[in-house]
Order: sequence, then structure tokens, then C-alpha cells
Amino acid sequence: MTHPSRPSEFREMPQWLFDLDEARPVAMPSRPPSYLRDHRKLLEERFFSGGAQAMPDFELLELILYRALPRADVKPIAAALIAAFGDYNRVISAPLARLTEVEGVDLPVAQELKIVEAAAHRLARARVMQRPVISSWQAVLDYCHTTMSHRETETFRVLYLDRKNTLIADEEQGKGTVDHVPVYPREVVKRALELNASAIILVHNHPSGDPTPSEADVTMTNQIRDAAEALDIQLHDHLIIGKSTELSFRGAGYL
Repeated sequence: MTHPSRPSEFREMPQWLFDLDEARPVAMPSRPPSYLRDHRKLLEERFFSGGAQAMPDFELLELILYRALPRADVKPIAAALIAAFGDYNRVISAPLARLTEVEGVDLPVAQELKIVEAAAHRLARARVMQRPVISSWQAVLDYCHTTMSHRETETFRVLYLDRKNTLIADEEQGKGTVDHVPVYPREVVKRALELNASAIILVHNHPSGDPTPSEADVTMTNQIRDAAEALDIQLHDHLIIGKSTELSFRGAGYL
């Protein structure tokens, strides 16, 4: 078939050649530059030979970011996250909305970070649930720090124990502001009765990092202790979780 609109010397050429010439170019996926591939390979080798302790926070973040951005230079994003939140733990603990405010962090990247956080919480929780608290006290403290020490607002949770001091339930009772969380002693004790718990441990965090109890903390603890003892439920302790340390009410003489 000939095409009168074309010059005579081109009329016998197949139409697909002209279609290709007029088609919009399609971007094809490309491999990352060699220097990025080499850098990623080096990070992976260091991680698998020396573990996370062999890597600074921003490099561990890079390994996570590569999962969501396999072809990108993630160094600037890791640096921006550390600058915004302070350290690795605070990055993965940050709210989804705040993560996406950081340049280079879209929703898939933020979701990848939250999956890592959830996995860490699940692992720490598995080490304490259905185990005697007395023999796994350090694991309990580690779990509380993993789940609470880097939160930006106060959270109150209760650990419920049976007659053998085995942890049978761990429940978040409330979320608050940067320096306050509402606590209802009646609800705490009511839930203990529902679970047939014989003892409880109260836990909340101080986002300021200082675990020193406030007057309100002491008053609330005494109210829960009195309500629990009236029903033959023992308050073992109240832990306040700071950034790098914790305070035990029993250890500090408040109970």
C-alpha cells in the first residue's frame, strides 16, 4: 500500500517505521550505577559478617531503605531521617505521617520502616509472653524499652500476671500527650478480674527521657494499688521508661 502524503521515495517503506519515529520514548528501568551497587554490597557484607552492632545507625537505615528504593542513592535520605529524629530507634518509631514529611521518604519507604518496627516489637514480646516475670525480668525491661522508650507521647500499658507470676497479657490502656496520659484505676482492675490475673505491673513512658515520677504518677499508682488490693490483686511494680533507663517504683521506694 502506498501513502500519497509521503514523499515518493518513502512511499514503499512500511508504516511501522514511521510509527516508531512518532512514538513517545518509553523510560526503561536501569540498573543503579556501579558505585551504588558496590556500596550496597559492602554494607551487606559488613552486616552479615559483623551484625548490626558493626554498623552506625545511618548505615543500618540505608540497608532498610534499599528494600524500598533499590536503584536510588539512599545515603541522603538516611542522613535526613537521622537529622529529623535523632537516631535509628526514633526513626523507625516515628509516626507514619511524620516520616513522610522528610524529603525523599514516600509512603512505601515509610511503610517499610514501620514493618521493621513491628517486627522488632513482635520479637521482643515473644521473649516475655507466657513466661515467669521473675526469671525473665531483663527481657521484660528490654521489651518495654523497645516498645515505649522512643515514643513522642505518653503511653500507659498494663502487664497482667497469673498466680505463678507468668505474663498472660500485655495491653495498652491509653495514649496521651507529651507529658500526660489518662489512666482509669477502675478499668485497670476490671480488666485484671476479666483475665483472672493475680498481679499487675504498670508501665508508662516519659518522652522527655527522664523517668523521674511526677506527683500525678505517684497519686495514680497509689489509687490503682488500693483498688487492686481491695480485690486481692497485687501491684508488683510501676515502671517509668525513659530514653535509656527506667525507674522502678518498688526499687525506688515508692511502693
